Order: sequence, then structure tokens, then C-alpha cells
Amino acid sequence: MARNAPAIQFRVRITKGDDIAIGPGKVDLLEAIGETGSITSAARSLGMSYRRAWLLIDTMNRCFKAPIIEAEAGGRRGGGTRLTADGREVIRLYRAMERKAAKAGAADLAALIKLLG
Repeated sequence: MARNAPAIQFRVRITKGDDIAIGPGKVDLLEAIGETGSITSAARSLGMSYRRAWLLIDTMNRCFKAPIIEAEAGGRRGGGTRLTADGREVIRLYRAMERKAAKAGAADLAALIKLLG
């Protein structure tokens, strides 16, 4: 893509009170946790601190009815973190919503890009 080429970026966020329950960064974090099984590794892969990742997870776990991620106890590697069934469903629904929004807005987005020059 050319350096100054327009880029389309949907930034859908769902709030609950003053908190952002889910948004693009939190979904990226959930996916990274699902891939790595570790908050530390997921945070590192996204270029964020462990503390920032933990705070995002804490907010999600408080906003949703059931936990989105859970700690796994012990073992040889000292445990880890896993997505719950609700966490996997949050990812699935959020990504589906993104795809549908992009498809629904495609014509308007194309018209906007033409106006950008």
C-alpha cells in the first residue's frame, strides 16, 4: 500500500457504563491469549505491558456476566491462562460484527475514499 493511501479502519467499541467492555485492542488481546496461553506472552506479542494486559482483562471480566479468561493452575510450566467458552464466543461475535459492518458500509467507504484524493 502506498504511504499516503487511505486505510479503512472500523473501531467498534461496546461500553458498559464508563468501561469499554470490548473493542479492537481487547479482542486482539483475547486472540493472542488464545494462541499463547499466557497473558505475558500475549502482551509481549502485542507490544504492551503485562500490567496493561491484566487491566484490560480485568475490565472485560467485570463487564461480562461470566469470565472471559481464566487462570489455569500449576503444572510443570506454572500454569497459564485460557479463554473460556464465553471468551471464544466474544471473539467470534466481535469479528463477525466487524465483517458485517465493513460489508454494509463498503459503498459509502468507497465514496469517502474518492473524496480523500
